[in-house]
Amino acid sequence: GVILLGRDDDGTTAAPTTTTSAQAPATSPAPSATSGGAPAPDADPAVLVDQLNGITLPVPEGWERPETSSARVPTIRTEQSYDCPGGSSFCYHGTISTHTAAGGDTPEEIAEADIATAADLAYEEDGIGRRLHGGIRTHKVLEARETAVAGRTGYLVRWQVTTGKGPGGYVQSLAFPSSVGSGAPVIVRFAFDAGVPDLPLSLMDTITRGIRPVGDSATSGGVGASVGP
Repeated sequence: GVILLGRDDDGTTAAPTTTTSAQAPATSPAPSATSGGAPAPDADPAVLVDQLNGITLPVPEGWERPETSSARVPTIRTEQSYDCPGGSSFCYHGTISTHTAAGGDTPEEIAEADIATAADLAYEEDGIGRRLHGGIRTHKVLEARETAVAGRTGYLVRWQVTTGKGPGGYVQSLAFPSSVGSGAPVIVRFAFDAGVPDLPLSLMDTITRGIRPVGDSATSGGVGASVGP
């Protein structure tokens, strides 16, 4: 599912990702390691680790961490691909990616500035100019509010978009301060195709509640195993 607006050149740049996903070029997180020979957090297929931004996300059942991605950012997506409504490639019904925000003073400002970019990358045009969903025709703001993320106060903006081809979908930009370093802001982008029973909007909220700082004990041992639609 997804939503639309005009193109946005603000802060966070993003590289495309197949179908319902929005990605921005960001430094890939370095491989993680733990002391005492314990498995690195990113060895757990039920957890997505973003070492650069110091967070982990639960991987829902039926989702995967792709071995390769068109965007150099931590990403998860639904396991099964399908032929894009606009042709030319294959798409995924759900995609989530993490990014370091390039600017903005508050989570609200960052999320409000990022949502158009997230929508464009998911449903308007990919990084090489293909309109895999026929472009965005209209968008509607569904939510814009504060929310707790990993013990910090964040802000989310959620759109519904209609597209030239296919069912359209839902896009969300979630911004919050990182728990590492100087607390630079983090953006998590969500893109869900509309009309997919396994992708209720409540899953966005469930994943948001499952975001943890790297090293938080709650992130070990298969956090994503119990995360379902």
